[in-house]
Amino acid sequence: MNDRNRRRDLPGRLRVLPGRLRVLSGRLADLLPGRADWTVARRSWSRDLVAGLIVAVVALPLALAFGVSSGLGARAGLVTAVVAGALAAVLGGSNLQVSGPTGAMTVVLVPIVARYGPEGVLLVGLLAGLILMAAGVLRVGRFAAFLPTPVIEGFTAGIAVVIALQQVPAALGVTGVHADKVWRSAAEAATRFAAHPTFAAPAMAVAVAALMLIGGRWRPGVPFSLAGIALATLLAEAAGLDLARIGALPAGLPAPSLEFVHLEAVPALLPSALAVAALAGLESLLCATVADAMSVGDKHDPDRELFGQGVANLAAPLLGGVPATAAIARTAVNVRAGARSRLAALTHAGVLAVIVLAAGGLVGRIPLAALAGVLLATTVRMVEVGSLAALARATRRDGAVLVLTFTVTVAFDLITAVAVGVAVAVLLALRDVARTARLRPVPLQGGDHTAAEQSLLEDHIVAYRLDGPLFFAAAHRFLLELSQVADVRVVILRMSRITTLDATGAGVLGDAITRLEHRGILVLLSGVNPAHDQILTTLGIAEHLRRDGLVFPDTPTAIAHARAHLHPVADGLEAVSPGRPA
Repeated sequence: MNDRNRRRDLPGRLRVLPGRLRVLSGRLADLLPGRADWTVARRSWSRDLVAGLIVAVVALPLALAFGVSSGLGARAGLVTAVVAGALAAVLGGSNLQVSGPTGAMTVVLVPIVARYGPEGVLLVGLLAGLILMAAGVLRVGRFAAFLPTPVIEGFTAGIAVVIALQQVPAALGVTGVHADKVWRSAAEAATRFAAHPTFAAPAMAVAVAALMLIGGRWRPGVPFSLAGIALATLLAEAAGLDLARIGALPAGLPAPSLEFVHLEAVPALLPSALAVAALAGLESLLCATVADAMSVGDKHDPDRELFGQGVANLAAPLLGGVPATAAIARTAVNVRAGARSRLAALTHAGVLAVIVLAAGGLVGRIPLAALAGVLLATTVRMVEVGSLAALARATRRDGAVLVLTFTVTVAFDLITAVAVGVAVAVLLALRDVARTARLRPVPLQGGDHTAAEQSLLEDHIVAYRLDGPLFFAAAHRFLLELSQVADVRVVILRMSRITTLDATGAGVLGDAITRLEHRGILVLLSGVNPAHDQILTTLGIAEHLRRDGLVFPDTPTAIAHARAHLHPVADGLEAVSPGRPA
């Protein structure tokens, strides 16, 4: 289109724009909170307040630990729990789930901190928030249901191992360890500990982890993580143990700042932002599904959840927080504590805000070894051995995808593991689907054909039934099988049972027809599905068969035409009878 035509068409394009803006504004309105979100809260506000307080007690040590583990410090973890927790509670698509810093996110953030520093993490979080908001508007949330279970279980187990390896230096009391891979950091910390062993930090980490695991089995509702941290801190203070501490937290929440935004760094950080957004969206949607299963009658909105997490991740970096996502463990505590509405998650964020404002000095005295013990116990709880064993035994395909995703998560990174796991799962699934495609002779014995027709087919004609999908993964084998047809003069291809036909399958079908015709074999088609016939027509496949009347609505009609073609005198028919095109 030249410039004159573009200018002439401009008014028409401008008239379309307001309609699109109305659609977009309506879509945004669907993603924003409404009065109905708080209807339940007015009836169950007391239960929600109690549930929120319980979740805050459980979330406090986790927020501190994940903040330290991410590389931005305990305060960043608390700020994330407060800001992201409050915004996701109000704007998210689930009434029950709780958001904040998580172990899976720290696995992704550690390499970003090592490469770009804290400012890089904040900018990545900001970009990830924008990506998540766009994903919510574009209704991407429904596609999360297609992620294979072996991939989910594989990267969850891999995350647990990575988080455990991240805690090795703090658990051993070793500081100043930096490496590009967590297993290298763990190995270096172990080497340094072996050279100069001190057992106060390991004993504290093991004690806190044991208290959480054993106490959790005995009284699941008691926050043993907070009790373990409090006891460890009191013991360290009383005994004067020389242990690394969190450090004093500045009082109050930081003021919003955009000092970390450097537009020239956006292209380099965009891949990391996409990875963070993918993880935040995936983990949040999985968490919302778990919350639905644990509750009665509650159902989340996946697109609104993505939008709410996007706003939360957009705001948290402005106050010095790390990227956040929904947390399955905290959400489960929320549901079990009796939460009924968003007020519970909002209360959890408010309680943590009070702690940030009033108790920063006390929190700063917590030993890092105690937080390492909390995360070590958390990793043990993340791995469901029974579920992993069942998947590994289910099929070879599921077991292979599970092991591969787990291995890549530990050896490389989470996003690579998900990409590899999904790709391998898709390839294996396509292989299995392709194996269902069959090229079989049409069984005439049980049909309505006469004995004369059977004899004629056995002598001169072969009718094949194409079963299943004829697409790119199955096309090559189909071509080989059909090209091996011998000692016949007419081949009838019955296509009524083809379930899927793509461009590759249509092209291979055309190639097979051409090869058979070059050998002097007449090819007839029968029972072509109208949708498949449209594909064949669009691609120009078998046009000459339609033109010559060699496409039939059913197999008996094709058989009659084949008999007429082979025995025009004996049957009293013309040499070639016109077929009835499908």
